Amino acid sequence: MIRILDIAAKDLKEEFRTKQMLNSMVIFSLLVIVIFSISFGSILGSSENVAMVAPGVLWIAFIFAGSIGLSRSFVAELENGCLEGLKLCPVSRSVIYTGKAVANIVLMLIVELITIPLFVVLFNYNIDGLLLLAFVIALGTIGFVCVGTLLSALTVNTRTREILLPVLLLPLVLPVLIPAVMATGSALSGASMWDISQELRLLVVYDVVFFLVAQLVFEYVIQD
Repeated sequence: MIRILDIAAKDLKEEFRTKQMLNSMVIFSLLVIVIFSISFGSILGSSENVAMVAPGVLWIAFIFAGSIGLSRSFVAELENGCLEGLKLCPVSRSVIYTGKAVANIVLMLIVELITIPLFVVLFNYNIDGLLLLAFVIALGTIGFVCVGTLLSALTVNTRTREILLPVLLLPLVLPVLIPAVMATGSALSGASMWDISQELRLLVVYDVVFFLVAQLVFEYVIQD
């Protein structure tokens, strides 16, 4: 566990020093929210209409901003010639994967914490079930990052990794996006945890299954 936190702390410390990737993710996410608020401004006259489009708007912003961050997850080590050094660390390859995934989850949560207040302001919407919404978004983010971190390692040595990663990632995260969007819409509409228990179970199962699968195959993905 300590080694996992060390790897995550290394990535976060490097990112917070430059803020290159984090700034790109935040700007892209905020740009999506602003564009949608301008496009839908004339038809979103009531909170019911906002609740209908909010899940799609939020998750579009999260997924595309997250894709930018995931595409750079292993690039820093590759560009600095440290990828081989990372693989030579006296730890299990699964520890490297988990540390990277933890760092990516933290970055995405920061972006989401910035995006949601802006959404509330621009769409003039009051979120009642904030804790339930945060729980749903956290589960969806974990599943998205579990798959994205694995695919980022798979595509890091390709020339077109920025293009190839979304092509591979988006179909694989559909099983988590569908229940996440549905649960987000229900949470915004004032539903209880019991009302979205089926979607929450799907999210938990997806997160656990893909995390375990990634743990098993990461060793073969990162090798030459």
